[in-house]
Amino acid sequence: MGKNHDNDDGADENSKESKTTSKKPSTGVIVLGVYLHCQGCVETVVKSLRGFDGVEEIEPNTKDHRVIVKGNKADPIRVAERVRNKSGKHVELISPVPKKQREKKLVEKKPETPKVVETVLKINMHCEGCAKDVKRCILKMQGVQTVNVDMKKSHVIVKGSFDPKNLVAYISKKGGRHAEMVNVKNKQSKNDGEQREGDQHEKKEKEKEKEKEKDGKNAYPNVPPELVYAPQLFSDENPNACSIM
Repeated sequence: MGKNHDNDDGADENSKESKTTSKKPSTGVIVLGVYLHCQGCVETVVKSLRGFDGVEEIEPNTKDHRVIVKGNKADPIRVAERVRNKSGKHVELISPVPKKQREKKLVEKKPETPKVVETVLKINMHCEGCAKDVKRCILKMQGVQTVNVDMKKSHVIVKGSFDPKNLVAYISKKGGRHAEMVNVKNKQSKNDGEQREGDQHEKKEKEKEKEKEKDGKNAYPNVPPELVYAPQLFSDENPNACSIM
């Protein structure tokens, strides 16, 4: 009877271990993005992964066009390549994200704000009609903000965020006119310089105010702070002041 009892205990322990191992969820989950438009696509993908190294479960989802592959030892990159080679479909590895894609996201920088420039061009204009045509043509270029025409000097002043060389080529191509670059100014750097000058001016004014305060405090350097200054000797507010009868 004792032996049978021992055997029963061993059987119970084995059954418990088998249950616990079967209930353990697989930690390796791979999500692939694959376009699945019919049952044939689903069968092709499933066949390509059936029996592959580390693959335990395959769950295709036709609504989201995704395939969930479970397996603790499955390599995500190899699984994606397997489906790609066997099915001939475009396969995107959604999860886990490859290290290269993570590094690219970290390296990506924010786009720099375009610098505003002021370009002076020399264009031969015979009349007001020519000036209007030139202005209308330049305003169509991307990045151009304002266009001012000086008929006397045959100058066109253009402001905006663009490449001045491209502006000359644009006028030649779209307007059919010859344009020469006279001057280019970086408005952003100019504004920065003006701001610096303003800051320096404010600092100088503050220093002057501090010097004036120091001079006011040192008006009576030999008089102790507890004594009354001379202008206050005859003040009505001072109880110790002299009074003239």
